[in-house]
Amino acid sequence: MSWLPERQQRSWLQQLCESILKTGPVPEHIAIIMDGNRRFAVKKSIDRAEGHLQGFQKLAETLDWCLRLGLREVTVYAFSIENFKRSKEEVECLMELAKQKLARLLQEKELIQKHEVCIRVLGKIELLSPELQQMIADAVLFSKNNKRLATLNVCFAYTARDDISNAMKELALGVKAGEIQESDITDSLLEKCLYSSHCRPVDLLIRTSGEVRLSDFQLWESAYSCLAFVNVLWPEFSIWHLYAAILHYQRNYAQIQIARQNRDIERERLQRDSDYNCVLKEISHHNPDSATVQESVQKYAADRASRIDAFLQRLYEKRGSLLEKLIPGSIQCPMISLLS
Repeated sequence: MSWLPERQQRSWLQQLCESILKTGPVPEHIAIIMDGNRRFAVKKSIDRAEGHLQGFQKLAETLDWCLRLGLREVTVYAFSIENFKRSKEEVECLMELAKQKLARLLQEKELIQKHEVCIRVLGKIELLSPELQQMIADAVLFSKNNKRLATLNVCFAYTARDDISNAMKELALGVKAGEIQESDITDSLLEKCLYSSHCRPVDLLIRTSGEVRLSDFQLWESAYSCLAFVNVLWPEFSIWHLYAAILHYQRNYAQIQIARQNRDIERERLQRDSDYNCVLKEISHHNPDSATVQESVQKYAADRASRIDAFLQRLYEKRGSLLEKLIPGSIQCPMISLLS
C-alpha cells in the first residue's frame, strides 16, 4: 500500500464534521502510539505479520485524514528500543516490514516531492542493520526540504528516556569542550538537543488499544499536550475516532494554552535570574552601580545566546554528517535531527 494513497470519497457527514471541526482550533502536530496490532491479529486469527501490515495500512489512511484536516505534522511510534526484546521471529518480521515500506517510499519519491511531504526518522538508527540505515538515510535526505504540506516523524529504535539521556550527554560534552557553560544548561536548551528539536510542539497525543500509559514515547514533548486514550485496536482506528480526539483537544485548548504560556513565562524568568546571578559573580568585587550591572547582564545574555547557537549548530551538523555518511556522495545536510 502506498504511503500517500488515492484519496477516498468522503461522505456528506464526514465533510460536515470536518467543516465543524475546522471552525475551532485544529492541532498542528499530532503524535500517535499505534498500539494493538498483535492483539488485532489474535482477535482476527491471523498472523502477527498480517496484523502489523494492517497497522501500516491504517497509518497511510490516517495520514490522509490528517492532511484533509490541515494538520502540519504527525509523529508515530513505529518501533521502540524495548521491542528488540521481543521474539527473534517477530523482530525480524518487523524489520522486514520496515524494509518493504521504506522501499515503497523510495519508489514514490516523485509523489512525495509533488506533495512536498517531509519524512524524518527519530531514534537510534545505529541499532538497525546497515541496509535499513541506508534506506532511512535516503528517505530522510531526499525529502528534507519539503515543508509546504506536512511532516511525518517516524520514531524507530526510539524511547523517550534514551532520547533525553542522549541530549544530556551532548550537553555534558559541550561543557567539557568549553563550547557552553554549565550555567547555560536549561530545560529549553535540553529540548533543542532532543531528536525532535526541529518539530512543532505536540498538541495532541493519541494512544489506541485502551492502554492509558505513554510507554516511553514523547515524554518530554507531551508535557503540555492534550492526551487522548482511545479504546480501540490500532488497525480498527477510524476517522470518527480521530474526529473525537480532535474535539477532545478543542475542549481543552484554552487550558493547554494557559499552561504553555505560564511555562514560557517561568522559563524567561529563570533565564533572567540565571544571567543576573552569573554577572554578579563575575563583577561583585568591583561594587558596580545598577546601570553597569544591567549593561553587563545584557552583554552576558548576548554572549550566552551566541555560545548556544554555535553549540547547537555544531550538534546538528554532526548529526547530519553521520546521516550523510550512510549514502556516499549525498549533499551536505546540517539540519537533520536524527542521530545522537
